[in-house]
Amino acid sequence: MTTTKTPENTTSGPVWDWSAGHGPVTGALSATTGAFALAATGAATGMPPAWALGVGVAGAIGHTVSTLRERLSARTVTLRASSWLLGAGWTTWAMASGPLTWQAIGSLAVLGVGIGTAARTTALYEDARELELAALAERQVAAELSAERRTLAAEWVERIQRVSGITVRVLAIEKWPTATGFTIDAELPGGTTYDQIAKDSARLSADARLPHGCTVAASPGVDQGRVLIDVATVNVLVDTIPYPADYSPLSIHTGLPWGVRSDGRDVPVYLREQCGLIVGPTGSGKTNMVHDVLAGFARATDILSWVIDLNAGSAGLPWVRPAFDGSGNPHAETRPGVDWLASTPEEAALMLDAALRIGKHRKVVYQDLMAQADTDLLPVTAQIPQVMILIDEGAEILMSNDPKMRKLAEKILEVIRLMRAMGIRTVLTALGATGSVLGNLMIRREAKARVCLTGGEVEGMDLSKVFPGSRGLKPEQAPYKGAGFIGTPETPPALFKSWRITPRQIGDIVRATSAVHPRLDSESAKAAGPAYARRWDTTRTAWMRTTTVTDEHPTNPPATQAPARPGGGLNLSALRDTPTPTTTPATDEDTAVAQFMAQIDAQFGTTTEPAPAPDAEREQRPGLNLSAFRNGQNEGAARQAALNVLLASGPEGTGASAIARALADEHGTSRQTVVGWLKEWADDGTAVRIGTGTKTRYVHRRHAPETPAEG
Repeated sequence: MTTTKTPENTTSGPVWDWSAGHGPVTGALSATTGAFALAATGAATGMPPAWALGVGVAGAIGHTVSTLRERLSARTVTLRASSWLLGAGWTTWAMASGPLTWQAIGSLAVLGVGIGTAARTTALYEDARELELAALAERQVAAELSAERRTLAAEWVERIQRVSGITVRVLAIEKWPTATGFTIDAELPGGTTYDQIAKDSARLSADARLPHGCTVAASPGVDQGRVLIDVATVNVLVDTIPYPADYSPLSIHTGLPWGVRSDGRDVPVYLREQCGLIVGPTGSGKTNMVHDVLAGFARATDILSWVIDLNAGSAGLPWVRPAFDGSGNPHAETRPGVDWLASTPEEAALMLDAALRIGKHRKVVYQDLMAQADTDLLPVTAQIPQVMILIDEGAEILMSNDPKMRKLAEKILEVIRLMRAMGIRTVLTALGATGSVLGNLMIRREAKARVCLTGGEVEGMDLSKVFPGSRGLKPEQAPYKGAGFIGTPETPPALFKSWRITPRQIGDIVRATSAVHPRLDSESAKAAGPAYARRWDTTRTAWMRTTTVTDEHPTNPPATQAPARPGGGLNLSALRDTPTPTTTPATDEDTAVAQFMAQIDAQFGTTTEPAPAPDAEREQRPGLNLSAFRNGQNEGAARQAALNVLLASGPEGTGASAIARALADEHGTSRQTVVGWLKEWADDGTAVRIGTGTKTRYVHRRHAPETPAEG
């Protein structure tokens, strides 16, 4: 005989939940059976019948008190009290006359059915009463909110009529979850469009006495006869907003956050088919915005980010350095935050050529995959990632006259024009919102995700160039660093604030997202060729590894340093032999100041002063001659800084006055000295002199329209 073991947790038959409360049926059954058992026991043992009646009265009083504490209805109080009294009365009668008679049993059954029916009816009543109380509370809250909304509606109807001459009908007002403003949904009169209100944004903001940085923005409603009016009441742009500490994975398909709107919500940007454009003058927070964009790329599981920055690769270096240890060797467990970094025109050309080969190869090898997905767009996944190429100051490359830059510009435009379907897109930055910078039709047509960081700058910030057709946008509305306007195909241009991201946080993001970075699919890597495969070779990345700065003030001075004289006095160390100083690259702030001064010079012109005669000698004054300080390393640094300003001025060129002003704070260089440098550079071909008299300016040979022939 075979026996089967039954698991301990196996049960058969009905399962009783002893913790559940009684319902109408079980409650009536429990009451009647309890009363019958008590009556039978009492009759058999000779219990005084009055005891049962006393217990029933005590139960009725106790349940009445508890029911009142629960704030239940009078119907429930009556049911519970009467159930106790009727049950106690039947028990008392049955104990006296005998519980086993048909009369006693029949009356008990009728009593049970009555208690069950009454309990069911009372429960339904309590449920309805509870729902009604909740609805009443909601109606009270809604009435209070409705009163406030009605007041707001009447106020804004009158304001729009007074300022814009348009009578609208407010249909709804929605408070923002962040408590920083509200949105008005209004119906326009016949023949009126929303932009008639949008053009009066500044006037409506002033009329409403909104705080600085808060605006009134009108956008299309659900149809052409409706308008949505966003009213910001709290200025969230004035404070620095740190980049969120949430480094969770993102996707190109779900949007990449680029900042915060004035209502406190994140701004998602969708770049699967769109290119991006970031415009911002020096000092507006453009470099920080670039890092925000790269942070989103690093967190995405289906994006490979490539960076072109011809300014020493400064935009991508913070994303590469965490992958190297202190000795410049790559970490085994950490991958760079960007997949490729180019800091020279030659490396940038290799990158763009590889992108073009990848796109053309994908068009052929992934035909079956696109047919299976029934789409003409390459399905971008973690296995076949999208390549996003961020080109810092790419708009300036497109307008450069330098032959090398023109070749790069052609490749950039080819990538933008041909590679959309194959998952290769670009994000370009520009220094100004002017027609010369944004004059390329391809940029305006493809870069539909646009950002304009104003920082309060007015000169060279024509917002109509960045957001054509938008009205009521003014740089003065965002006078804070990192603040500006953002517009996408999904949302109209509106105020926003970029997050502040620090170098330490960049390192944290690189290490936290290293495991989620995709790798280029094998077919694309094959098409990219050796230029991509050897992008991290030591010979091509040596410049990235020399980022360690030695201490300029060592504790133990070198033995060759002359000791100070015991008697004290002046220490003219500039006249003694010193180690050759290490040239420190110009910082972003220095470059920003230089470029800003160059723009001022190009806008207003400079006055050329006559250069000193070659044999002119400075008047010798009595006293100490500290010329060693002027002719030493300080002069070399100032000269290099002046050359950087000249190079940053671009094809427009600059003059001695602007360069001297740019160097005044840090180097204290006089205009006369700059004039001499410019003359030397013009003689040796480093710069080209254009114009005469008050129109004289100098252009670096890289940006000169016509490079003078050598010899």
